[in-house]
Amino acid sequence: MEMADRLAEDGWKEVGYEYINIDDCWMDKKRDPQGRLVADPWRFPSGIKALADYVHSKGLKLGIYGDLGTFTCGGYPGTTLDNIILDAETFSEWKVDMLKLDGCYSNSSVKAEGYPRMSQALNATGRLIGYSCSWPAYEGGLPPKVNYTQLAEICNLWRNFDDIDDSWDSVLGILDWYSTNQEILQPAAGPGHWNDPDMLIIGDFGLSYEQSRAQMALWAILAAPLFMSNDLRTISKEAKEILQNKLLIQINQDPLGIQGKRVIKEKFDIEVFLRPLSKSAGALVFLSRRTDIPFHYTTSLKTLNYTSTMAYNAQDVFSGKTIDLKADTNFTVIVNPSGVVAWYIHPTKHLETHSKHHKYRKQDHLPNFL
Repeated sequence: MEMADRLAEDGWKEVGYEYINIDDCWMDKKRDPQGRLVADPWRFPSGIKALADYVHSKGLKLGIYGDLGTFTCGGYPGTTLDNIILDAETFSEWKVDMLKLDGCYSNSSVKAEGYPRMSQALNATGRLIGYSCSWPAYEGGLPPKVNYTQLAEICNLWRNFDDIDDSWDSVLGILDWYSTNQEILQPAAGPGHWNDPDMLIIGDFGLSYEQSRAQMALWAILAAPLFMSNDLRTISKEAKEILQNKLLIQINQDPLGIQGKRVIKEKFDIEVFLRPLSKSAGALVFLSRRTDIPFHYTTSLKTLNYTSTMAYNAQDVFSGKTIDLKADTNFTVIVNPSGVVAWYIHPTKHLETHSKHHKYRKQDHLPNFL
């Protein structure tokens, strides 16, 4: 309830954060005599329905956790094939708005039957309940064991890969897996059905300031569902500013719903990510995996597959400053160690271009430019 207060009163709801999601261990260890799931009476003394009512009174939505197996990952009652309908009806009666269905203590055949059946059961309640499936993560995340066409029909989002840890190495590990398999994963994402690389760990303990900005920008490129994992009562001003960055959230929530890709991987540990956006716009992120000093990276929009006969406006998503660029004009970005330079780009006009390398005075242009 305190977290709902913070979400409603500290500017989070206004920028798009609207779900409060309860993870594993919310249940009592046993179902009630009618076979229904019951909230732990110590953790949730008023029950989930009362909590949902409170969350809704704040203009927010409540998400909950379940597991398609004999037990949840934490050892609490799971949802077996026999009680899928009962559990869906229970969540609906509690006025829950999202269900994450995990996959511990089951097998491939149970998952293949159970995940589609839960989708049908949730729809049958008549309540709009977002459906997050962990199915592909338990099957290796890739075809032929994972059918993304089927997933898009039954799930709103799905976990493909390992759980995130509160560390930069974990962020990079997830990013590597997504980038290596992007030709398979990218077409699977779209409005109403999303790849989920797991939570934002900004505002926790494991990321530096630069790394926090990097995760936010990269998750926006990946069209990732933005789930925070921090304590909103104690979050720092810097972390809050990153998580409430309106331009990055706009990029993340772009209505086209096209997931971005890594387009360049340099041998000197610089990578470039590109996401097409609506209204002929796009987002570019320059990532440094280096740990030594800021790196001066020179390229051009033409090199990054932008149309050479166009002029573009690039806006730094963190500073808000903008600059005009010709597609075939070289530019240099200065990328901090374990950090990013992130741009929102849109075309301005057709023109004839001549290659030229620009140097920018710090007082006139983006601080990330040389």
